[in-house]
Amino acid sequence: MKRRIEIGILYSRSGNYRLVSEACRTGALTAIADVNADPAGPLEFVPVERDPAGNADRYAAGCAEILRDSSARHIVGCVTSWSRKEAIPVLERGGGTLWYACPYEGFEANDHVVYMHACPNQQLVPLFAHVVPRFGVNGFLLGSNYIWGWETNRVARDLIADAGGEVRGERYLPLGETDVSRLVEEIRATRPDFVLNNLIGSSSYAFLQAYAELGRQDPHFSPQRCPVVSCNLTECELPAIGEAGRGHLSAGPYFHDPADAAGRRKPASSFEAAAYASVRVLADILATDADIRWSDLPAAFADRTFATPFGATAIDPQTQHATLPVVIGEIDGAGFRTISRQEGVAPDPYLSRYDRARVFPQPRLRVVP
Repeated sequence: MKRRIEIGILYSRSGNYRLVSEACRTGALTAIADVNADPAGPLEFVPVERDPAGNADRYAAGCAEILRDSSARHIVGCVTSWSRKEAIPVLERGGGTLWYACPYEGFEANDHVVYMHACPNQQLVPLFAHVVPRFGVNGFLLGSNYIWGWETNRVARDLIADAGGEVRGERYLPLGETDVSRLVEEIRATRPDFVLNNLIGSSSYAFLQAYAELGRQDPHFSPQRCPVVSCNLTECELPAIGEAGRGHLSAGPYFHDPADAAGRRKPASSFEAAAYASVRVLADILATDADIRWSDLPAAFADRTFATPFGATAIDPQTQHATLPVVIGEIDGAGFRTISRQEGVAPDPYLSRYDRARVFPQPRLRVVP
């Protein structure tokens, strides 16, 4: 008889970043169904869901309810860094673990979090290494006005300086803001070589639509000359963007390839893939010890790899970040065309192994008047 184990699911069903959240939730619930359907598997997962409805203040409460009202000690959830940081103190008090399935800004390693998506050396650094020699060194930085935007742009400023470029502008919008006219006019005036887009949800969709119109007015802002580049844009949001996204770039550990289906359903985006991987890795660990706690995870991760949609995946016992592929994709209609792929990039959340000379071997010198 299978052992029933409750598992928390903490994703919003509404709000500004609903499409991303729904993709993560789909991945987690699909993996739970697959675990439960395996006749040889020793476990049956029972999901315990809470819906914060896109309200950052409700993630801590939802996390607390799961830990208090159920036996679940592992929670797959949170999309924004804001929500993750709201949940962490609750997890520390309650002895729980968050399996986090979204890209984030790095510079964090918490014993109560397993980071299953990309950190900066697995998205932002290789993205800039690809973009700078092809398009130029001068960037314009956009972000939603919270942790992800602030911290990712902070690293981006350093990378642009290392490449010998300059930041032509840096602007932030409140979460959910869709009036992007001033951003577009400033980009038009400063004429960067690329735009780093750290806006999320509806703000990002509005910006890409407006930027497409700018490109129709001025060829400099076509994706072939001045692309919008992202570390958090995946297939799940392309329907909201439409043709405005075509030709722009994104980096992540996974893009869906319909030709690689091999008769099986594959995750439709990296968000879905990372949430699916979170549940499957957890199932592998609990199959050995169903009572494992957060403090036991480093030993459970040591010297092991796990089968995930990313391929064989190792998790660093020290930082609890996953080793992942790095894929750069170009938006091509309803999906991404793979531009480059690197396998097995070990996590470096604090960029302690970052080597400027390797990433930007021939930085361009700026003439200072």
